[in-house]
Amino acid sequence: MAGLRERQKADREKRILQAAVARFRADGYRAVRIEDLAEAAEVSVGTVYNYYRTKGDILIATVTMEVEEVLDEGEPLVADPPDGVAEAVLALIFSYYDHSLEYLSKEMWRSAMALSIEAPETPNGRRYLELDRRLAGQVTALLETLQARGAVRADLDAEALGQLLFNNLNMEFIEFVKDEGMTLAQLRARVARQVRPLARMIATKEEP
Repeated sequence: MAGLRERQKADREKRILQAAVARFRADGYRAVRIEDLAEAAEVSVGTVYNYYRTKGDILIATVTMEVEEVLDEGEPLVADPPDGVAEAVLALIFSYYDHSLEYLSKEMWRSAMALSIEAPETPNGRRYLELDRRLAGQVTALLETLQARGAVRADLDAEALGQLLFNNLNMEFIEFVKDEGMTLAQLRARVARQVRPLARMIATKEEP
């Protein structure tokens, strides 16, 4: 019976998040009410509050779902990156970007970022920061793999470089979600232009 209850609980939570993705994208995060999400998920308002205290909690849970998936997708790239420092780094960054609008619209990303900035010491603020740390850690892990392969100079601090690359890809992503007209192709081109010169500086072999 305990297993059945857990499955039912997970199913209800999944339905709430699916409803949030659909309604936030269709109507805008700020316009949607908890009551709207409950109706779309076919659960009671009380059930929604059993899982999430606020609408912001639901939004950050959606961000978490997004980031958990990109981290999982990034693991094979970290374990066996493509040849070439720039190609390896860009493959990981592009995997983040290409998944970024799977669940969230640009407006949803802006709202989530605002929540994390306005209240950094709240559970949501800390959760968002932890997701960023995990992404930065994965970029660092990729550089460590490339160092072990002999593709990146061994005398360089992989963690510092990982933070540098993550900070750049994150800032460019912020610019992307601020600009409704910017396409993923334009974002990719901007970041590739920035990453390739850095790759040439840190690579042990000549980069294109």
